Amino acid sequence: MHAEALDRAAALLSEARSIVALTGAGVSRPSGIPDFRSSQGTWRHHSPAEVASLSSFRASPRRFSEWFLPLLDRVETALPNPAHHALAELEHCGHLNAIITQNIDGLHRRAGSREVFELHGHLRTATCLECDHQVPATPVLRTMRHGRIMRCACGGVFKPDVILFDEMLPRGLYWLARRAIERADALIVAGTSLEVSPVADLPALAKRHGAKILIVNATPTHFDAHADAVLHADVAEALPILAARLTHAPNHEATRTRRHEAV
Repeated sequence: MHAEALDRAAALLSEARSIVALTGAGVSRPSGIPDFRSSQGTWRHHSPAEVASLSSFRASPRRFSEWFLPLLDRVETALPNPAHHALAELEHCGHLNAIITQNIDGLHRRAGSREVFELHGHLRTATCLECDHQVPATPVLRTMRHGRIMRCACGGVFKPDVILFDEMLPRGLYWLARRAIERADALIVAGTSLEVSPVADLPALAKRHGAKILIVNATPTHFDAHADAVLHADVAEALPILAARLTHAPNHEATRTRRHEAV
């Protein structure tokens, strides 16, 4: 990390009164969960449309299970890493208002973050595709592990509440995420390639509403040229440094008080 770029990023955040974070698979990669598009990602052997779309799930839930179970193993054994803890610390200290994430692993919540919008779903529940009956996901996932498909009383198939390709995001949750973006004056974009819409459109929305944009990602994104600060770095290294600078700054208590008074 270049010291000048790090200083610019820290200054951007220290001047903000309302910060939101947008996170992607790169934030969970240090926890042992593979991303999707890198050379080690989960799509290197599979086409998303063939295994991870709603239409393919309806056509062959078992084929989806065969692809999904190795990823599930990684998720269930993963622990929050320093990037998750840094964002949780920023929230606890009054700097960060919300996290908008594309990740389904629940690691932000396990790290202690409270205001988390999981736009691509989670693994806590499952829903029947026919009657919308929702149940805890544990028995559904257990059934998948035994090579079977759990069905609802109506005969429909239960699908874990993760958002698949060609499936709409939860409308209410997406509205809340947009509202948080529109109220922010700084957006941290961390660990995402910004290639999946509509989440990829959120930095532009933030920019239109006057927010400063900080991108922290190992590789360049298409939005780097529009960002106010860019760190091409490991999020598990960069975010803790930024969090330490904000939470240990001399005017930290005064800054936190001003934010709470402004809410």
